[in-house]
Amino acid sequence: MIKSCYIHIPFCDTICSYCDFCKVYKIDKWIDLYLDNLEKEIKSNPVKDPLETIYIGGGTPSCLSPSQLERLLKIIDTLPKKEIIEYTIEGNFESTTKEKLLLYKKYGINRLSFGIETTNNELLKKINRVSNKEEIRKLLEEAKKIGLNNINIDMIYGIPNETINDIKNDLDFILSLQPTHISAYSLIFEKHTILTINKEKPVPEELELEMINKINQVLKENQYEHYEISNYAKANYQSKHNKTYWKNEEYYAYGLGASSYIDDKREKTTRSLTKYLNGIITKETEVLSKKDKIVYEIILNLRTKEGISLEKFYEKYQVELKKIYNYQELINNNFLIVENDQLSIPEDKWYISNEIIVKVLEGEINE
Repeated sequence: MIKSCYIHIPFCDTICSYCDFCKVYKIDKWIDLYLDNLEKEIKSNPVKDPLETIYIGGGTPSCLSPSQLERLLKIIDTLPKKEIIEYTIEGNFESTTKEKLLLYKKYGINRLSFGIETTNNELLKKINRVSNKEEIRKLLEEAKKIGLNNINIDMIYGIPNETINDIKNDLDFILSLQPTHISAYSLIFEKHTILTINKEKPVPEELELEMINKINQVLKENQYEHYEISNYAKANYQSKHNKTYWKNEEYYAYGLGASSYIDDKREKTTRSLTKYLNGIITKETEVLSKKDKIVYEIILNLRTKEGISLEKFYEKYQVELKKIYNYQELINNNFLIVENDQLSIPEDKWYISNEIIVKVLEGEINE
């Protein structure tokens, strides 16, 4: 049974200088046509199972007008779903209004995700973002009055010229908002983004590690569990939707550039807005072999505190993980740990998790 669904809305009021996601500037006639074709895509590839999580991401879904948002939510409302679900929408503070919050509540959205990124105005200019602390505080107070209490805040660290003091200030402000969930992402210099084109330089590795350690320390002191490399949650507020990805479970996905995982196939919808708006919804398909699925299982599961359940791995693939990969040396050197039949990367090594995962995969046993 597939329990999760992702909906992609690619439109934005502004384009962040670090963003490599599938996005375009919003133009109303494009949005209306996009929603026409999103509805057609959903009808032609229907959700078959009652959903437990829905996630509307982007882009910036909140940049849609109230009438466009209501149309989107009516389309999604046709999907079969369980009575109690986690239903998330992403947005920016500057494009979210009380009217939109009331729409979210009306259609069952119960989790909000906002990007603050940083509170330093000079750094905000560098990443082409804006922020007004008082407006943010007022909006979240309004959301909580309406009953939208499950709120994630995104922050970014490692912005060029950022300091440890900037990180402390960001954390102080974010914690004052009392979100249930915080995502802290290291700035990645992707090709073809404004930061890369402008030849900005990342912060030194030792400073980035200091930033990671400061974030971990402060959030733990404030009772946030570090349950995935970039994610922290209060008790009972881990992201159910994102855990679908990290557990390597199947999910539906609709919209421009959206990636689904169904029936052992990973499919990515065209990133061409022109094609999508003309109803040409082509998909790139990757048919997964058993080995492919195992590789995904390792890469995704090892991002989490929980890691890989060796028992569930055997049930799923009918083979012991240690019979496929030799990772004993990584255990001996404390880069991996096994506790209660769970194989995981210790938290103090998460900052080099990519290198550890590569080492696991390089230990493939060829018989």
